[in-house]
Amino acid sequence: MTSPAASAPTFADLTTMGVGGPAARMVSPATEQDLVDQTLIVWASGDEWLLLGGGSNTIVADEGFDGTVIRVLTRGVDVVSASSPASPSPSDHPDRLVLRVQSGEPWDELVAYTVAQGWSGIEALSGIPGSTGASPVQNIGAYGQELGNSLAAIDFLDYDSGERRRMEAGELELGYRTSALKQGLRGLVIAVELNLHDTQSEASVLGGALSRPVSYPQLATALGVQLGDRVPLAQLRGAVLALRAGKGMVLDPNDADTRSAGSFFTNPIVSLAFSRTLPDAVPRWPFGEQELPDRVIPLDEYAGVGPIPGERSVPLVKLSAAWLIEHSGISRGFRLPGSRAAISSKHTLALTNTGGATADEIAQLARLVEARVQSEFGVILQPEPVLVGLDA
Repeated sequence: MTSPAASAPTFADLTTMGVGGPAARMVSPATEQDLVDQTLIVWASGDEWLLLGGGSNTIVADEGFDGTVIRVLTRGVDVVSASSPASPSPSDHPDRLVLRVQSGEPWDELVAYTVAQGWSGIEALSGIPGSTGASPVQNIGAYGQELGNSLAAIDFLDYDSGERRRMEAGELELGYRTSALKQGLRGLVIAVELNLHDTQSEASVLGGALSRPVSYPQLATALGVQLGDRVPLAQLRGAVLALRAGKGMVLDPNDADTRSAGSFFTNPIVSLAFSRTLPDAVPRWPFGEQELPDRVIPLDEYAGVGPIPGERSVPLVKLSAAWLIEHSGISRGFRLPGSRAAISSKHTLALTNTGGATADEIAQLARLVEARVQSEFGVILQPEPVLVGLDA
């Protein structure tokens, strides 16, 4: 375990937003066993702790973190041949390929590797920064794919028990940008297991390695195809990277708009009834999950279990956070006077560090955006990054 030093890296050095002070202590395990061993030592110490992978979804206060940072640097991608309930053997499903990926493996490098190998399933998730171990925490998704579509299981070290166990994808309660890992289940993702489609056997018939069916309208338009079509894997990856770059969502040292944490706010999920109170121009999409309305139940009607017979779920819709921000009076490139934090010049969902910004400046801008949207539309935006020591 390292000790504080004047030359120790700060969170400004270790995160894509480029803000934040130092950590009191830091460990940087690079092998799976070292990661498990050092994590257990840190937990046993009783010290406050924080996991850090690629630093693309973490924003830490300018005062830093008075605890131990576990910086995950493990690497490795292995083809798994053993069968399991979530991962049937290749002999049962000859086109299914199961990968076990170390938590510290950079996500986009993994996607690039799978595309080069002719393995489909995560190609639309190209260009997303960060580490593989962080991907199930918020069930990363983009352009019609989510991690949950391909996730088989995770190798998990449980903080409460100190036990290592396999968790199937169904146990993780994956949802829109959320999971049990984000909602209170504390621990360490040691490795991620993915179910992908090996296109080798069909390549001779179809003429090459093709993607999963295109399911996102903007991506279909960019590719010049119809929804449901399949295209060469490399072509789809290239189109996704181009779309993301146009929004400042692909890391580029020459583009200040990419000095960010990606999309800072999630798209709000609201009831269909509430959405009808908003202007007709607000982009909205039906949302698959439904929820039951809040209800006070008299004791003589409560059976002690649920759901309540005859109770109907509430239809939900997803709104465009970017549209709400722009139409609340905050335009691309907006910044407060004297602040070095700004809305991206390419996309209003991203808050950027234009150079030398502080974490407080980022948080101040975030609070302003939230206040404007709530005042104008009555919608409360939720930050997507992990905020440490900040109120945003």
